[in-house]
Amino acid sequence: MAVTYDVIVLGLGGMGSAAARHLAARGARVLGLERYGPAHAHGSSHGGSRITRQSYFEDPAYVPLLLRAYELYEQIERDSGREIALLCGGMMVGRPDCRTVTGAVRSARAWDLPHEMLDAREIRRRFPTMSPLDDEVALYETRAGLLRPEAMVAAHLRLAAGAGAELRFEEPVTRWEELPGGRGVRVHTAGRSWTAGQLVICPGAWAPEVLADLGAPVRVERQVMYWFGPEGGVEPFLPGRQPVFVWEEADGVQVYGFPAIDGPSGGVKTAFFRKNGTPCTPDTLDRTVAPAEAEDMASAMRQVAPTLPGTFLRAVTCMYSTTPDEHFIIGRHPAHPETTTVACGFSGHGFKFVPVVGEILADLALDGGTAHPIGLFDPLRFGAGAAAGAGAGAAGGSR
Repeated sequence: MAVTYDVIVLGLGGMGSAAARHLAARGARVLGLERYGPAHAHGSSHGGSRITRQSYFEDPAYVPLLLRAYELYEQIERDSGREIALLCGGMMVGRPDCRTVTGAVRSARAWDLPHEMLDAREIRRRFPTMSPLDDEVALYETRAGLLRPEAMVAAHLRLAAGAGAELRFEEPVTRWEELPGGRGVRVHTAGRSWTAGQLVICPGAWAPEVLADLGAPVRVERQVMYWFGPEGGVEPFLPGRQPVFVWEEADGVQVYGFPAIDGPSGGVKTAFFRKNGTPCTPDTLDRTVAPAEAEDMASAMRQVAPTLPGTFLRAVTCMYSTTPDEHFIIGRHPAHPETTTVACGFSGHGFKFVPVVGEILADLALDGGTAHPIGLFDPLRFGAGAAAGAGAGAAGGSR
């Protein structure tokens, strides 16, 4: 069978849509396959907002990728005519010795990022919505803010299609295989198959199934996003008055929140970062949020914001795909290094990197390597990928 595409992209969520866009923009013949519709809510790239920040407490090694991602946010907005980033400022809050603060400071100093250190009194003065304890501090950066995930995915899909990519939705993949001699790949859906010289797999929460032969220990877990109506209304929480925040409590639990971006009745979005992450699969995810869960979130917010939680409005589930070290997996598939590139395990903090990961995946698929620093994300660091053979499973939306 003749190779009919240069690259097939499995999964058209956050990472896959960006990969399709960058590949098509470079003139590659691209086929994108997605089991659901465009910009769907079945995976991890939904919920109206995601935090973006540069003073990265996880590791300073992420900062160069963030600087490039910020450049690409502007490019996407110019090319698509859609707003996808709102840089309303952001705070990393907690006791001075907590990971959220010390890690953010380390990254800011390592990369000379503009930032301010605020004590509790200054936090309260600038942001009356917030109520830190007297011994809490914050790193504040004006370049932090939020992304609109559905808008970004939709923009990447439209730009990919405009550059000639063929995008097929409601087209779940049943299996894929490498052609003899590493001459390409064949991808199968129900009743159809396609061939290409290269395969890019962005499976999101479907990683354990789609990339079973990778051997990477990706844990899929249920998470919940909440919206509350503040006492007195959303006015004090509007962008320009309210920053995004990540707040580490004394017990190490992190909560995060956003400005009110959904109008007078839209409320304020908040969530825990990784707390209560129940293991699941995309098929077993419980999308019902119990009243006790909402009360747990409300109780946490009472500690950090005087007028929250106010009135509970709604909650939506999503999934994290987390690696043991909470760093990403990006690289050539160890068992199929000539044909296949993988991106998964974004561990609940990957969406802000979407456009630069798309660029990296295009580099790897077309050039075999990338100038971007991705050593931290090596698939082999877990001893993964020793098994050879065909991958199997259904491609879902990626982060």
